[in-house]
Amino acid sequence: MFDGPFDVFALIIAIIAFLIAIKASSQATELRRRLNLLEEKFYALRPLQPPPLTPAQMQAEAPATTTAAEPPPLAPETETTPPAPITEEISPPPLEPSTGADAPPPVPEAAPGFEERLGTRWVVWIGGLALALGGFFMVRYSIEAGLLGPGVRVLLGGLFAAALLGAGEWTRRKESISTIQALPIANIPAILTAAGTAVAFATIYAAYALYGFLVPATAFVLLGIVAMGTLAAALLHGPALAGLGVVGAFVTPVLVSSVKPDYWALYIYLAIVTAASFGLARIRLWRWLAVTTIVFAVLWIFPGLDTEELQVAPHVFHIIAGFMLAALLVVCGFMFGPSFEDGEIEPVSSGALGAYLFGAMLVVLSSAHADLALIAFTLLVGGTLFVAWRAAAATGALGAAAAAVFIVFAEWAVRANPDMLVLPGGPMPGVGPTATDSAVTLHLVTAAIFAAGFGILGFLAQGRSNSAIIPVVWSASAVATPIAILVALYARIAHLDRSIPFAILAVLLAAAFGAATEALTRRETRPGIAISTALFATGTLGAMALALTFALEKGWLTIALALMSLGTAWISMQRPIPFLRWLAAIFAGLVTARIVYDPRIVGDAVGTTPILNWLLWGYGLPALSFWAASIFLRRRADDAPLRMVETAAILFTALLAFMEIRHFATGGRMTVAPSLLEFALQACVTLAMAIGLERLRLRSRSIVHNVGAVVLTAIAGLVSVFGLLILENPLLLSSVNVGGLVFNLLLLGYALPAVLMLLLSYAVAGHRPVAYANMIAGGALVFALAYVTLEIRRFYHGPVLLYGGTTGAEQYTYSIGWLGFGVVLLGVGILVNSERARLASAAVIALTILKAFVIDMSTLTGVYRALSFMCLGVVLVAIGWLYQRILFRRQVTPPPVAPQTGT
Repeated sequence: MFDGPFDVFALIIAIIAFLIAIKASSQATELRRRLNLLEEKFYALRPLQPPPLTPAQMQAEAPATTTAAEPPPLAPETETTPPAPITEEISPPPLEPSTGADAPPPVPEAAPGFEERLGTRWVVWIGGLALALGGFFMVRYSIEAGLLGPGVRVLLGGLFAAALLGAGEWTRRKESISTIQALPIANIPAILTAAGTAVAFATIYAAYALYGFLVPATAFVLLGIVAMGTLAAALLHGPALAGLGVVGAFVTPVLVSSVKPDYWALYIYLAIVTAASFGLARIRLWRWLAVTTIVFAVLWIFPGLDTEELQVAPHVFHIIAGFMLAALLVVCGFMFGPSFEDGEIEPVSSGALGAYLFGAMLVVLSSAHADLALIAFTLLVGGTLFVAWRAAAATGALGAAAAAVFIVFAEWAVRANPDMLVLPGGPMPGVGPTATDSAVTLHLVTAAIFAAGFGILGFLAQGRSNSAIIPVVWSASAVATPIAILVALYARIAHLDRSIPFAILAVLLAAAFGAATEALTRRETRPGIAISTALFATGTLGAMALALTFALEKGWLTIALALMSLGTAWISMQRPIPFLRWLAAIFAGLVTARIVYDPRIVGDAVGTTPILNWLLWGYGLPALSFWAASIFLRRRADDAPLRMVETAAILFTALLAFMEIRHFATGGRMTVAPSLLEFALQACVTLAMAIGLERLRLRSRSIVHNVGAVVLTAIAGLVSVFGLLILENPLLLSSVNVGGLVFNLLLLGYALPAVLMLLLSYAVAGHRPVAYANMIAGGALVFALAYVTLEIRRFYHGPVLLYGGTTGAEQYTYSIGWLGFGVVLLGVGILVNSERARLASAAVIALTILKAFVIDMSTLTGVYRALSFMCLGVVLVAIGWLYQRILFRRQVTPPPVAPQTGT
């Protein structure tokens, strides 16, 4: 029926089919050759029949036989007459009159060479292909050239088909009567019969669809006869005929084309071909034939989907007919299908139903959800549930059915139809939908049928199988399908806006899943019951999350999902279902993704009140939920879900601090550049959290707490170095007003971080590498010295430190201040016996000495220069005395006492 590229497609399919037939025939030939060799070896090694007795021997044994008139004893009395071996039943007639024991064993036949294969097999196969294609193209040429009338064309096609079929049957009978072995060479009868079958299909179809010579009833009968004849012939001739016949039958509508396709005729014809092919596959148990038929049948759905006026009815007939035939003849353990071991999912059985479901889905989408297409799709989904309920081998089709249902409703949800529902106004926008057309009503009814069917049957299927995979597939489809349908309906009807009715539906769905979970926990242990219980529990929490999503807005949704993580962790303590731990982690991931989308939680409605704003609820409550959830999860195991929840807890705690600091420092305008105040608060809070995690990790031994402490320390270091010492340093780049003389930003930005760094260095001492602790202590020394320097600058220049020159008195004060700071560090080191403090003192004093000789000597004049060096000298001498007299005091050895001698 179709011109153009379909000719090439038909030729390719035909050649592929012949290649498949060649391979099958070659394998059969090799098996037959090996069988012949085994038979010959068996006959060569069997015991030979003894020669017949002579008359003298017969007379010698006659007395022995006459004396044995009485019944034979149970055991033989003599060994003179052993029983003769019974070999007459199995010994074939000798090939020659004289065969002795010294006859040599037969020589094995040599494998056929290239020339033999070419002359006895390949030429015949190619000839069969040429015959079939010749018949097809002769019909096509006669149509295009107008050489013969339609009646003559049909008559000649029928005669040619009959001739090929007759030749095939004659050669088959000839070979079976003669001594010619049919299998070691090319199966000429099968190839001739296949070519005749294909030509017969084409001729009858052309007579009906092209010329109208046959009424539908007659065409149906003739096509059925040819299909049944093909089935019967394939039973006699083997898989080669089956492969060629099926391919030829499905390619026939392409080769014998027409300008205006008649889809009804096409799909009725394909239904007959499919029935014959499935029947043959069932009788011979040829799975490859069933799969090939399904592939061709599904491919024949596509040609009519791209037309402007899609004919839904014939496509629906084609899909339903194929689905029913597959269910009757292909699905194992159902109706007339082959038997199969219970408790296993058979791929061909599940794939057959899934393939036709895929076709029904394509028709629904291509027809813009026409009523007939949607009804047919609903029937096929219901049929899939029924077949899978009766035959466990087709349980895999449930996944395909659930996926097809979701795709259909998701596509309907995003389709830009002019009859999109409009939400009513009033005091509660989004309170409910208004059905404006029959399509929406049909979809709602269909959605309810699907949700109830999958949910109820998925629950009732628990405990019906001795295999674990069967109930798990049922429960997974029972949970996923209703939730997916509810989401699609919400997107279509409520436009992803707040909707109380959908929230109520989600709560009811959660209650149903919860009841199913409780019922399953009370049942006896069965294969797969634990996983199914976990899936229904997951559905309960998922439906509750959807209810919160439908009913709440923005910030409240974030809080609700975080509380769902906490609730899931708590439920995992009461019901130790392994998947619940993962579900708690999944909720934590959803909340994290939510804040990535909008870090301010509620957009511009955060508020201007410091601390007590939406950031506190949007980040604080999730952080508390994740910390509590991690406590529940840790009671059973330290696994990946626990670590994910712990990571979320640390992340939200840090984000709460950072976002609140930014909100406070910017006055609610969170888009402005950061300031010294913000950097100072971030550094202090981050260091404090790092200290807390260092203490916590010693108790929990959690790798997340361990890595989190290091990450927070690194963040604090980056903020301190780049934010406080470089970008917002009031002495280098920033003209910020630091405030009062003592209580100012310098105290917050430099002194307090120095103290926190020192505490952090002591917190990690003995638990982390020495270099790590010393690096943090070095940062504390740098910030303490920076604070001393900036405070001296504040004393001379006022609240803005950037502007103004440095006087001699100020320069001298720096030296005195650094020197005094070094002395204080030394005193602390001596009092608490801290080598680290003494080394810090030495570093500060060395820096002071360097400043005196490099800066003071060149910039200071008069009394300030003299005082600077005098004070430096006195301090250095005093330090030397302290080290000599206190720290490293030498013990003087008393002189030896002379021995006393007696008088």
